[in-house]
Amino acid sequence: MENRNVPEKKFSTGVITATVWQNQGKGRNGEIVGYRTVSLQRRYKDKNGVWQSANSFRVNDLPRASLVLQKAYEYLVLREQEAASDYSVDEDIIEEVI
Repeated sequence: MENRNVPEKKFSTGVITATVWQNQGKGRNGEIVGYRTVSLQRRYKDKNGVWQSANSFRVNDLPRASLVLQKAYEYLVLREQEAASDYSVDEDIIEEVI
């Protein structure tokens, strides 16, 4: 079993990004189970001009952070609904809804 997380989807606005990660782990019975997590980051250039990441946000970053988190949430809810239905929804249609 490989324990490496795989980025599934990214939602960005400016320097703020929410990333949906697909993860795998062992369940209570030892079976492999999949689950998703969301990370939030702000990118910035340091004094040497090198891009860095931070998990702290300025007041003006908060509306953008809220937006990308909302999009990540919508994506996950739509995936869950798709998985629960008997038919497959085209991913292009999902993107238009978001």
